[in-house]
Amino acid sequence: MSNVDFSKITEGIYHVIETEEKILTGLQNDTITLKRNKQNRTIKQILGHLIDSASNNHQRMVRLQYSKDLLFFPDYRQDNDLWIALQDYQNEDWNNLNYGSFLTCISFRL
Repeated sequence: MSNVDFSKITEGIYHVIETEEKILTGLQNDTITLKRNKQNRTIKQILGHLIDSASNNHQRMVRLQYSKDLLFFPDYRQDNDLWIALQDYQNEDWNNLNYGSFLTCISFRL
């Protein structure tokens, strides 16, 4: 495999994360707790779901790099609402949730 320099790509992703974090941090409480998407989720719940997905996908990528055997990954799509309810993202402090999503994304950068 040839050495590929991904620095421009990762810097671009990092820039998007920084920009979006500022936007998310500036949202009013009513916006993040009351507005709902087609799945009836608030912005807080959507961000929490993205954190769950990122952490699940990260461990999958790590396992794929070293496993010689066929891997089975649970399909958690059917449990999305359950995961969101169990994590209680709706009642999480917005700054903690936003910071957690930022750290999750940064972990991919490192």
